[in-house]
Amino acid sequence: MSEKSISAELKEKLFYERKNGRLKADDTVLSAADEYCEGYKQYLNLSKTEREAAKVSIKMAEEKGFKPFVIGESYSAGDKLYINNRGKTVAFIIVGTEPVEKGVNITAAHIDSPRLDLKPNPLYEELELALFKTHYYGGIRKYQWPTVPLALHGVFALRDGSVVEVSLGEADDEPKFVVNDLLPHLAAEQSKRTLSEGIKGEELNVLIGSHPFRDDKGSELVKLNILKLLNEKYGIVEEDFISAELELVPATKSCDIGFDRSMVGSYGQDDRVCAYPALTAILDIEKPARTAVVILADKEEIGSEGNTGLNSDFVRYVITDLAKMQGGDGTVALRNSRCLSADVNAGMDPTFQGPFERRNAALLNYGVVITKYTGARGKSSTNDASAEYVAEVRAMLDNADIIWQTAELGKVDAGGGGTVAMYIANLGVNVIDLGVPVLSMHAPFETTAKLDIYMCYRTMYEFMK
Repeated sequence: MSEKSISAELKEKLFYERKNGRLKADDTVLSAADEYCEGYKQYLNLSKTEREAAKVSIKMAEEKGFKPFVIGESYSAGDKLYINNRGKTVAFIIVGTEPVEKGVNITAAHIDSPRLDLKPNPLYEELELALFKTHYYGGIRKYQWPTVPLALHGVFALRDGSVVEVSLGEADDEPKFVVNDLLPHLAAEQSKRTLSEGIKGEELNVLIGSHPFRDDKGSELVKLNILKLLNEKYGIVEEDFISAELELVPATKSCDIGFDRSMVGSYGQDDRVCAYPALTAILDIEKPARTAVVILADKEEIGSEGNTGLNSDFVRYVITDLAKMQGGDGTVALRNSRCLSADVNAGMDPTFQGPFERRNAALLNYGVVITKYTGARGKSSTNDASAEYVAEVRAMLDNADIIWQTAELGKVDAGGGGTVAMYIANLGVNVIDLGVPVLSMHAPFETTAKLDIYMCYRTMYEFMK
């Protein structure tokens, strides 16, 4: 045997080499990924906000036999339940054959995405044009949002207790809204700004109308006409904006990307690209050994704060209530539980490779991404999964022939980010981040690979089944 062949044999045995998943997967798997992503694209189009994602997810679950969880009732193995937290965060549960106190398998994803929220007093008129003042939500690159067609989603909560839903700008025949920008001919001063200041937060003003109310000679006639239209359509007056939650999101539809149609392009893929696999995985499970729980959460993009974020006690109470149902201890159940924090990682961009460290960067089509830790610089604000739990997840993926990779979120000093993992870890749960690599993360239009999305679904199904 030649020295070269010995070397090649040793390399095959000892080296860790990543390979494009589309070269590893057979045609059956690739076809399954394509088919799976058709449903995913529909979900994206129907779930532009956290409220809509929660509503659509509950509808899908109810069609599969899920029912609201009622404290005090007794449930048996195989029962399918959900807990709706204020219409923004939802827990889906399938009771397992083993006692809850022995631990549950949790998959947690978030359904909020960066966007433009309306300020409490948003409506104003300037130069006989009507506009909305906005306050951006989450980490955005502000220069990306002007000149993008926008749709308005959300609710007005009225003083009489009624709630009026709003969704305008998604249908082809509905009006859109837009943040405008300077023409290049007159942008000399603006062009001197740094990229992060190219568009400032107070310049993200949304154009919503220009037609004045013609039967009145007073001031602010365009604003008056807009309020007249809103009153006719939704029954609201200007003061009702104070108790409204209205969000402007890109009006684009999800679509295939590339001549080969191998990728998905859409707004809101961070993190609905993990939420949809988590949801569909639990919908496909019947009677797991360990109780399966999927959490679709709000507020991750602003630190998971508030009573619909996972920095609340929501997960603790969900697991505690399930344990109490069987006469068990919720604290013990949490300590015995495992979790996949289902969130995205940054896909390495071929045009902007500088912030990435190639050996530890996520690549499109290389499968679902294990991220042992996120955080920034010295691993601040992160869960750092134990070696034992990483090994457990590795074994699960390999045993199920799931295509996977591991990555950090950019170079050590390049920046960083966080997920819900640390909040669930604080409850004593074993947690690791796992999700899909995304190009143009947090932009109005993000790109993912169909194979990675399908591998994310297969991972979550395997984890919870």
